[in-house]
Amino acid sequence: MPITRVLNVESVRFGAPDLETMRTFLLDFGLREAEATGDGTLRMRGTGGAPYIHETEQGDAGFRCVTLRVGSRADLEALAAADGVEIEPATGPGGGEQVVLTDPDGYRVEVVAGKLRAASLAAAAPQAWNVGEQRDREGVAKRLVSAPANVLRLGHVVLAVTNMAATWAWWQSRFGLLVSDEVQAPNGDVAAMFVRCDCGSVAVDHHALNFAAIPGMPATFHHAAFEVVDLDDLMVGNAFLGERGYVHDWGIGRHILGSQVFDYWKDPFGHRVEHWTDGDYFDASVPGNVADIPTMLGHQWGPAAPADFVA
Repeated sequence: MPITRVLNVESVRFGAPDLETMRTFLLDFGLREAEATGDGTLRMRGTGGAPYIHETEQGDAGFRCVTLRVGSRADLEALAAADGVEIEPATGPGGGEQVVLTDPDGYRVEVVAGKLRAASLAAAAPQAWNVGEQRDREGVAKRLVSAPANVLRLGHVVLAVTNMAATWAWWQSRFGLLVSDEVQAPNGDVAAMFVRCDCGSVAVDHHALNFAAIPGMPATFHHAAFEVVDLDDLMVGNAFLGERGYVHDWGIGRHILGSQVFDYWKDPFGHRVEHWTDGDYFDASVPGNVADIPTMLGHQWGPAAPADFVA
């Protein structure tokens, strides 16, 4: 039995030497400013209930931390006892408590409970589509304007790891994760795992985390993915970011594993971030699948992945 069953990914933290440059990009990417706490950390939120989903601290550029949310203090107590760490106050708006863990590759993993949810913010409402004979937009013209996409929430985080067996044993035993897709290399080694939270009969994202063990790739952050309202919102956000000269990475296309419509960008400090919409949702009854590397890197439509996507 796992020590806890994590509810979801809560936020990601990065370092950057220029917080104002990062703030401008994140606003253009479609995040909103979170409640200020005066501690010098830039925090941004989506329109959903998480008080913040993206943090940046002053310093050298790089990935710092992923935060997961559990349901109760009892979960924190169980993790603290298992790993020999202390429960401490959580940082940032919303309060709550946390434990700080370190996975086999040295990734910092903060686990929070009791952090208050924020009031939802208004986002662009999905507009109806006329699809074949199903015409939900009769008599109404569709007019879209250039603007940032509306980021709703953090969907998943992808990390490159050096030892898949050790990684999976550590993460699954603590957080009760389920395999949606196991990706096998031609020699049978596990190259990647798309894993979701176990919320029983409640359907959740196809993956909240993805671990990839590619030969020659060190343990490093790969990307964080943020859900937007719909395809129109994603396309408008793409045009808006392009007009402002940001670095486009891959897209627009539709993944095979997870099925999301995706659009990848690089922030000004080189961190890969993704807009996505229309992903798969599975409850705990759906069995895991086995796929190969071309399927993982493939797409149902759109451009091929750039050569450095797995470098």
